[in-house]
Amino acid sequence: MTIHSHRFVETVKGFIGLGYDRETDEKTIMYYLQKFSDDRLLETIIPRLTDDELSQLFEMLSSLMKNHLSDNEYHHLFLKDLSE
Repeated sequence: MTIHSHRFVETVKGFIGLGYDRETDEKTIMYYLQKFSDDRLLETIIPRLTDDELSQLFEMLSSLMKNHLSDNEYHHLFLKDLSE
């Protein structure tokens, strides 16, 4: 059984692009993140990143989760700790 889902990218309708309105911006970021997390894309791009780019990406994602998720949300949504 898989515990990760990437359905949004398969079902999104409408305009994708930043700067139109908040709702479209949010959909665009969700779309880009799900496209970016495709296994084949990551297998291609990750080895090409510099050490600094790897660190920056990790720090940015970690900071966003720390600033916008509770501890419970982090464990449940990111770590997929379903033991609760």
